Amino acid sequence: MLFLVLLWLSLVVAFSVLVTLIITIVLEGMPQFTTRLFTEYPASSPDEAGARPAILGSIWVIITTAIMTVPLGVAAAVHLEEFADPRNWFNRLIELNVQNLAAVPSIVYGLLALAFLSLLGVRDKSIVIGGALALSLLILPVVIIATREALRSVPLEIRHGSLALGATPLQTTWRQTLPAAVPGIATGTILALSRALGEAAPLLVLGALVFVSFDPNGLLSGYTTLPIQIFGWTGRPQAGFHELAAATSVLLLGVLLAMNAVAILIRNRFQKRW
Repeated sequence: MLFLVLLWLSLVVAFSVLVTLIITIVLEGMPQFTTRLFTEYPASSPDEAGARPAILGSIWVIITTAIMTVPLGVAAAVHLEEFADPRNWFNRLIELNVQNLAAVPSIVYGLLALAFLSLLGVRDKSIVIGGALALSLLILPVVIIATREALRSVPLEIRHGSLALGATPLQTTWRQTLPAAVPGIATGTILALSRALGEAAPLLVLGALVFVSFDPNGLLSGYTTLPIQIFGWTGRPQAGFHELAAATSVLLLGVLLAMNAVAILIRNRFQKRW
């Protein structure tokens, strides 16, 4: 009973702090939550500033991250789960490393991306493809683990039935196992991308720009993102910039909640009960 009371008390305290924080941010940012936030560029005056480059930069970075991460993560998970020999020491070592990498602090992936770009001789590392590389390294282990769990949820009888009818292991995986695991894969992938969308530390390590007065227009373009823009505005002394940071935080929170809602909708709509 004591443990149960402490558990519920911890839950109430954590939830109360979260609700208080959200309400405070919403109330502080509502005066600046206007169309100007979506259409204007950052400026020296908070009454003229907006977060348009940060919004477009987040879109560029997260789409590039998804393109770089999802196919590779799903393919790696399929290989490890369906085709790799679990008794092989090398495969066991890879599985152990994937599980450990999922818990590494995000700033470490920023340092890895920085070292990789330096090795390639890239001078300007504050580009879209550089930020996407860091975020891809961050969420790749999460995508692999989520995909493997989704594949494990598919009953073995489906695989055995397909093989008994003459299908090859590759055909069974492509036509039976993967389609059945799509809801779990999509859910895990969207949640991983939502985590990447809210990250700022690895991008700051790469020198992502805090003040951007132009729209990013390609993979080699300079950029900023919503978390970095929030970080920049909170460091300004004027109260108006703090309100802009709160309004941008509300926008980012809304996007994250929408992505999580889509993940839950996909899971509830397409998940099969075996």
